[in-house]
Amino acid sequence: MPLQVHYQPHKLQFKFEAGTSRGVLTEKTSWFVKIYDDAAPSIVGVGECGPLPGLSSDDRPDFEDKLQEICQNFNKLDLEIYSWNIPIILEQLVGSQWPSIRFGFESAMLDYLNGGKRILFPNPFVEGQRSIPINGLVWMGSQEAMLKQVEEKIAAGFDTIKLKIGAIDFDQECAILTHIRTHFSSNEITLRVDANGAFDASNVRDRLQKLAEFDLHSIEQPIRPRQQELMAELCETTPVPIALDEELIGNFDYAAKRRLLKSIKPQYIILKPTLLGGFEATREWIETAQRLEIGWWITSALESNVGLNAIAQFTAEFDNTLPQGLGTGQLYHNNIDSPLQIEKGQLLYNTALHWDFGGLNSSYLSSAT
Repeated sequence: MPLQVHYQPHKLQFKFEAGTSRGVLTEKTSWFVKIYDDAAPSIVGVGECGPLPGLSSDDRPDFEDKLQEICQNFNKLDLEIYSWNIPIILEQLVGSQWPSIRFGFESAMLDYLNGGKRILFPNPFVEGQRSIPINGLVWMGSQEAMLKQVEEKIAAGFDTIKLKIGAIDFDQECAILTHIRTHFSSNEITLRVDANGAFDASNVRDRLQKLAEFDLHSIEQPIRPRQQELMAELCETTPVPIALDEELIGNFDYAAKRRLLKSIKPQYIILKPTLLGGFEATREWIETAQRLEIGWWITSALESNVGLNAIAQFTAEFDNTLPQGLGTGQLYHNNIDSPLQIEKGQLLYNTALHWDFGGLNSSYLSSAT
């Protein structure tokens, strides 16, 4: 029998209102794709297609229609999967304009190729022999709510904390940073902030100067993307290292990626495989950044544990000691149970735990549709 692929939507429910400068999230839909062969029904590769509302370039009304079309085209082909032909299949079947679908299909094919055990990249992380340092994420909210989150992260053992800023009064956000620095030096707690493009040309320089007082590790995307001249100027003169995030989205051509980084010359880039088009696309960014001596780290994009697991295993393929942004697995009431755990600011894969897709339906991992 030829390989078949089917998908199923799953609406993830946040445990709290997740505030960003683009608004508040209470739920998010992902589509799980599964690849299998009826001749070997115990082997099912699973991937997650989860466009991020308001940010993914494929966050479009016709997303599910396109996913259905791609699945139908896949099912018409007599495909066999090998490590060497996955990029070819992705390019011909999905293309580059649907990055979260490409990420989901790439994940499912790698999972299938490795026996359908949710192991995409066999390495010490998935063997339980290595953990990944991660930052603790503080979501936007009232000053009181954000301070409470900070205290909870520190109590949980995080030594790198990332705060979403740009939604409440800037002075209140600075008061939160002042509170942290009053109690913890930069040697004790590393601070990152993420503005999600909330500043503009009229205030960004003054705000960077003010933020420099708190000895920050970096600020992500201080201004909206597609302002390359201004962003390049900021990166050249900034008192706080700048990390590009949204700026990378929608750049799928290798030459365009290199031109962007050479033009802006950021201190760091933030890599979200779901938004960038999967692992090989992310690897292009990493290799380009390293040649240009630009730092980088990898971040999840509100995936369930299915997507987070794939991204974490990919991250563990690299020798990068910076804390990664992979702490989003505890956001949802109805996540997929997995071996992923967080302990003292480290993401680890507990091989004694098992995957449970019961939140979808009991037959999801069978070969039946």
